[in-house]
Amino acid sequence: MSISRRGFIVAMPLAVAGCVTHEPRRASISEPAIDPSYLSMYAAIDTEPFPVPAVDLKRLKPQFLRREMAYRTNERPGTIVVDPAARYAYLVMEGGRALRYGIGVGKQEAFNFRGEATIARKAEWPGWRPTDNMIAREPERYGPLRDGLPGGSGNPLGPRALYLYRDGQDTYYRLHGTVEPWTIGTQVSSGCIRLLNQDIMDLYSRVPVGTKAVVLPSTTVATG
Repeated sequence: MSISRRGFIVAMPLAVAGCVTHEPRRASISEPAIDPSYLSMYAAIDTEPFPVPAVDLKRLKPQFLRREMAYRTNERPGTIVVDPAARYAYLVMEGGRALRYGIGVGKQEAFNFRGEATIARKAEWPGWRPTDNMIAREPERYGPLRDGLPGGSGNPLGPRALYLYRDGQDTYYRLHGTVEPWTIGTQVSSGCIRLLNQDIMDLYSRVPVGTKAVVLPSTTVATG
């Protein structure tokens, strides 16, 4: 059967189209909307001696953002309860409520303090130096920092730190900020408890020196 020149030209796009695989058009998938209250809560802060960047909320699981919630405990209001296994710290409030903060915890349970302590010191933009044990474990990483770092934007303790003491002695266990906000909810630190910078600033403003802190036992859990 002969095909006219005109018929061939009309049919050619259909023939070519049959040789090409086209991706099916997909409906665009929009990212979940972020609660505006969290955008405000974790916005950049420019009223400090050093800038505090906004938190990229897309890199965090929503359950690790600060929230007030029901919380049953025998501890008195004003107590800080740290639950490393769940990756949360709680500030106990009146009426069976608490403020819950997401935290990052120590890589190994052996490095983690547990039990009761007192917040015997608070510091804004604290300096930091690795402990002798940290230097002994990882000399290449921590040896060059043995003289410490001054407070500032690059300091691993962030803008605030709460220092836990027991029987008048420093436990070398702190609640502090972080330069790695995406690690909140994971098991990464050398033993201390890290919070988002905006969260540690909030907690710092709410608790005085002398506050009781309780650190629950740490167990390994899947972080997903």
